[in-house]
Amino acid sequence: MLLLLGLCLGLSLCVGSQEEAQSWGHSTEQDGLRVPRQVRLLQRLKTKPLMTEFSVKSTIISRYAFTTVSCRMLNRASEDQDIEFQMQIPAAAFITNFTMLIGDKVYQGEITERAKKSGDRVKEKRNKTTEENGEKGTEIFRASAVIPSKDKAAFFLSYEELLQRRLGKYEHSISVRPQQLSGRLSVDVNILESAGIASLEVLPLHNSRQRGSGRGEDDSGPPPSTVINQNETFANIIFKPSVVQQAKIAQNGVLGDFIIRYDVNREQSIGDIQVLNGYFVHYFAPKDLPPLPKNVVFVLDSSASMVGTKLRQTKDALFTILHDLRPQDRFSIIGFSNRIKVWKDHLISVTPDSIRDGKVYIHHMSPTGGTDINGALQRAIRLLNKYVAHNDIGDRSVSLIIFLTDGKPTVGETHTLKILNNTREAARGQVCIFTIGIGNDVDFRLLEKLSLENCGLTRRVHEEEDAGSQLIGFYDEIRTPLLSDIRIDYPPSSVVQATKTLFPNYFNGSEIIIAGKLVDRKLDHLHVEVTASNSKKFVILKTDVPVGPQKAGKDVTGSPRPEGDGEGDPNHIERLWSYLTTKELLSSWLQSDDEPEKERLRQRAQDLALSYRFLTPFTSMKLRGPVPRKDGLEEAHGMSAAMGPEPVVQSVRGAGTQPGPLLENPYQPRIKISKTSVDGDPHFVVDFPLSKLTVCFNIDGQPGDILRLVSDHMDSGVTVNGELIGAPAPPNGHKKQRTYFRTITILVNKPERSYLEITPSRVILDGGDRLVLPCNQSVVVGSRGLEVSVSANANVTVTIQGSIAFVILIHLYKKPAPFQRHHLGFYIANSEGLSSNCHGLLGQFLNQDARLMDDPAGPSQSPTHLPLLQAREGPEAVLKVKGHQVPVVWKQRKIYNGEEQIDCWFARNNAAKLIDGEYKDYLASHPFDTGMTLGRGTSREL
Repeated sequence: MLLLLGLCLGLSLCVGSQEEAQSWGHSTEQDGLRVPRQVRLLQRLKTKPLMTEFSVKSTIISRYAFTTVSCRMLNRASEDQDIEFQMQIPAAAFITNFTMLIGDKVYQGEITERAKKSGDRVKEKRNKTTEENGEKGTEIFRASAVIPSKDKAAFFLSYEELLQRRLGKYEHSISVRPQQLSGRLSVDVNILESAGIASLEVLPLHNSRQRGSGRGEDDSGPPPSTVINQNETFANIIFKPSVVQQAKIAQNGVLGDFIIRYDVNREQSIGDIQVLNGYFVHYFAPKDLPPLPKNVVFVLDSSASMVGTKLRQTKDALFTILHDLRPQDRFSIIGFSNRIKVWKDHLISVTPDSIRDGKVYIHHMSPTGGTDINGALQRAIRLLNKYVAHNDIGDRSVSLIIFLTDGKPTVGETHTLKILNNTREAARGQVCIFTIGIGNDVDFRLLEKLSLENCGLTRRVHEEEDAGSQLIGFYDEIRTPLLSDIRIDYPPSSVVQATKTLFPNYFNGSEIIIAGKLVDRKLDHLHVEVTASNSKKFVILKTDVPVGPQKAGKDVTGSPRPEGDGEGDPNHIERLWSYLTTKELLSSWLQSDDEPEKERLRQRAQDLALSYRFLTPFTSMKLRGPVPRKDGLEEAHGMSAAMGPEPVVQSVRGAGTQPGPLLENPYQPRIKISKTSVDGDPHFVVDFPLSKLTVCFNIDGQPGDILRLVSDHMDSGVTVNGELIGAPAPPNGHKKQRTYFRTITILVNKPERSYLEITPSRVILDGGDRLVLPCNQSVVVGSRGLEVSVSANANVTVTIQGSIAFVILIHLYKKPAPFQRHHLGFYIANSEGLSSNCHGLLGQFLNQDARLMDDPAGPSQSPTHLPLLQAREGPEAVLKVKGHQVPVVWKQRKIYNGEEQIDCWFARNNAAKLIDGEYKDYLASHPFDTGMTLGRGTSREL
């Protein structure tokens, strides 16, 4: 479906009017001179606004996709210029936001109730179109504006969709059609599937329908410049072609569809249930079941309009489909025009002879006459009902009609409502109708309602597309029914407001999705019952599914919370539920013929869409503004909507802070990691959770020293070193100089060797292929058990084999003082995977405990229980750790970039009695030195 959204905001933000067009033409006529073609071409090139950036960021969490498109343009001309931003989006998607920046003015979209007339509202015009493969329609969003001379404009469009599983794959398609070559073009997709990613592929750019478009030199794999990084549950795909690479694909900037296909792991027969903040989603896609027998009637339009290529392609496709029928299937063929021509007056068993005879009958079909849609459908339904009624079918089966036409009803019953009523009454829910519409003259709304009301699906084939290949692809989706009459039940006392739970059929390679609300957020188990029929018996599955502790949700869109009825931050499962519920309300509204019922459904759909900011047929988008532009606004609109959630241990800044200008203090802690760390000048903190004690110490090193922080090379294979950088001491300080960590290096030796070098500006990952990641962009990469997550200008999280995690804070200054340096802090978030032999300045304490021998407040008390003193240091005590007795004094120290103050027992003199050996024993010879003179392991190798 084609959605044309023209945005007009007074005179300054409208498409050039017809009067303007006439005035341009009039001036040309007055000149009376013929302008050479080369000059006209140069004029057009000179005045055409330049697209400086076109980027798409998409995050898919458990099949639910958040996508934001950013487009920036520059008017190089000496006069104001009209520009148009357009973007194809999937027909199933809901637009959730649109923002324009014109010069220093901001126009912010707001979803409101649809009004009949409003000059500044988004106007909607619905036509029809399809993608090249005919399996998915698109909607085209268009916005026009006027850019002042030598000024800039930016457009930000966000939309959401639930990916549907077809033929065993989820498909995420992104339109890359900037209409011109772009200096910066990128597509960045993150996929997070907790069940695990079973397969993933990136297809060649798909765009044969667009004139002037092309493909890369190699069509056998992903487009040129595509980079894929993935681990068991996460994948990052980046497509970032240079201008030269773009030109090789398409000179006009119409590159095509960037398509990702993937599937997830499935273990439980009853499906995968995920719960978050009082909402749940249930994915049900059983496998390894015997197929159900099919009773299928192929109904083919043979009217005069099908003459030529359309009929020939359709016949060829049916030849292929007939050969695919199984021996247990039954079938018949009907051709219709103004007459209904039935091959056999009963369903035929699948045999070599019957397939041959069917092909001969199809071959002799000739196009003639009008289009009797009602008569053809009635005859097909009678064939199926007669067969089911007069045959004692031991095996359960499904009855299907595959109906193909290219026109509107012109013969017999032509009234749409009567055709729908006649079909519904005859089918009685026992026959599923799958419709295919060919070309631009077809009554697609009729076909859509026929399928919706009779448990089927519909597809549209564009005029210039191959109807045969589309028919085969459509049939492939329904060729293998595995279950029928599916019912999924949850206890009414546990679940409310669930989406549809009754399904007529389940076809192999598809998926059934139910979402709802939980009555009790603290629920440990959810009882689920699935009843269905397969080829031999009635199937009942019952189980109590553990839902586990529900984690706090994050707003993956980065937008203000919608005014829903949930509490806390919104989450992807809540939005999935709202998306699915809205879709079902729209479908019910489309099917209903009862006006009071239609109004009730319309109001419910509108209320839900307003609450969750969905642009639907019952809502519209109003642009507020203009308002003055604020610093960082482009980053907020361009980046936030598709950044997605950060892994649990991978954010010490919190989801609410968006990448933006460098900040003196970008860190805003919202989750806790271990206090065990080294940060600042460098201040070490060691946490002993068993005894609830925290110990701290300083190391006064020299610039250029490389300190061993974690040394576990011989066991877990992990080594962490830190290199110091010097800076002058602050005025009136007691130190002569300061030192900070400017580089953290991590060597991972198992299962394969990888090197990681982190500085405040970049991360270098060398694990066979060298990868350089800038620290001012958020990205996640991973391979071979190593995952690196960069949160822009905030932190870098390194996760090893899922059991070791380090967080490196990035400290940046806008205007650093002479004694300040951009530097790093090192925090240990998870040390479960490190061995008991781990050593290093921090590593030696990870598997140890400590206690106070001489504590004036009692041996079990931490410094927080001591009376507050005005002096900088409190009472002294003796700490026993690792067999050492260490004099310590109570202190307060700030961690997490100064955001949290902790109480600790401080060991003086470079921790001389606290650490094993001396300070010099912890000096490495080079950043990736794995040797350790103390503890176990004395090897020195790279």
